[in-house]
Amino acid sequence: MNYIELASQFAPELILTIGALAIMMIGLFLATSQKKVLGYLATIFLAVASLVIVSRGIYDLQMDGILADSLTIDPMSQFFKLTFLLVSLIVVIASIREYDGHSNQDEYYTLILLGTIGMMVVASAIDIVTMFIGFELASLSTYALAGFNKKDPNSMEAAVKYFIIGALSSTLLLFGLSYIYGMSGGLTNISELAVFFNANPAVLQSPMGIVALMLIVAGFGFKMALVPFHMWAPDTYQGAPTVISALLAAGSKKMAFVAAFRILLIAMIAIKIDIAMVFMILAIITMTLGNVVALSQRSLKRMLAYSSVAQAGYISMVFVVMSPEALTGGILYVMSHAFMKTGAFIAVAALGYMLLKENSNAKDVDHLDNFAGLGKRSPFLAFSIMIFLFALAGIPPTAGFVSKFILFYSVLKGGFLLLVIFAILNSALSLYYYARVVKYMYVLPPSSDEKLKVPGAYALAILLAIIGVLAIGIVPEPFVNWAASAANVLGL
Repeated sequence: MNYIELASQFAPELILTIGALAIMMIGLFLATSQKKVLGYLATIFLAVASLVIVSRGIYDLQMDGILADSLTIDPMSQFFKLTFLLVSLIVVIASIREYDGHSNQDEYYTLILLGTIGMMVVASAIDIVTMFIGFELASLSTYALAGFNKKDPNSMEAAVKYFIIGALSSTLLLFGLSYIYGMSGGLTNISELAVFFNANPAVLQSPMGIVALMLIVAGFGFKMALVPFHMWAPDTYQGAPTVISALLAAGSKKMAFVAAFRILLIAMIAIKIDIAMVFMILAIITMTLGNVVALSQRSLKRMLAYSSVAQAGYISMVFVVMSPEALTGGILYVMSHAFMKTGAFIAVAALGYMLLKENSNAKDVDHLDNFAGLGKRSPFLAFSIMIFLFALAGIPPTAGFVSKFILFYSVLKGGFLLLVIFAILNSALSLYYYARVVKYMYVLPPSSDEKLKVPGAYALAILLAIIGVLAIGIVPEPFVNWAASAANVLGL
């Protein structure tokens, strides 16, 4: 394979790499007042990369053996890549107004593009070493982004906590993968590992194999924010810049799922009973604790963080059922949740921006009390938040309903009645705290009668997320077919 063919296969990653370098270099020659153009450049690069993926065809694409069998291009990698690109695109559009006039916009947009490249590498990785490199590229970028508001102590605290827990999770994951490497006699390719362990299942069932499974699950558990490995998520999402919280919840956390799908459901499928037992417990306690704790939250960002923990519990049911239908539902849920959660965080960021414009000394702008009467002060923003929250609760005709229906039905079809009962009860419980926000926006009186005008960049970002949420909910067939095509890659 020559370099031209390689570049054409990984054109989206190459486009973002060129974009990151260009933004970093151009930023050196621009005054702070001129750096807003860098946001537009980042938007263009992300949009072009997204169009390249869509234009290729997404159902039957299969290219293996790339870079010494370390990377692949298949429906699953394309599905997750497009999800990461769209999340980053929405975040960058919102950031154009959020960081207008900031002196470090060049570094900011460069880090977002580099982080997105790391996520895309993980999506295509079929080698555990390449996958880990992608993890670290994405993680190092998001560590810095979480603490981008350097003068805000909450942002710095979020970055430190995220860095420490992220480093710990990477250590555990790498330690577990090193056991896999040693037990297999030096194999790193995921397909080769699957062949070896299927032929020698006793190796994975040995004490060393069980230790490896525990370490890998713990490493992924931290990155997915599964209970009891979730403790970093609420503090990080609350303290980080709100637009970055969207990227973390909807982008980097989903990166862990695509990696876990390949490692746990391909390389380690020989011990699927052990994996199912572990994730049965993790899924139940994650969805339950996430929703129960979210009930008492007065901070919208913190509520969305615990909601995100609960949503991770739903998706992790895939590792229990391990059927093509469940994997289809889980993969579709990833994209649905990406749109829902990104839109919700961006909407909260828009309200915070407008409140700070009114009063630069305002504190806790994401507090629930600030949403009182929002339906009168900003009808568009209130209606958008309602759509995102109802989608997260699984109300039709939204993406949340379609993805939950497919996933929950597949769990029931697989014979896991208790698990699906917990999932349904938790979904019903979540409706309470989502509806409470809607009550504040439409029933309670506003603290001021002054209208709030949503800035254009925020409005466009929110509108794109709404389109994604409603498109999957109203016209689900193409998205379900793509998710099913992605699920078939694993051969369950």
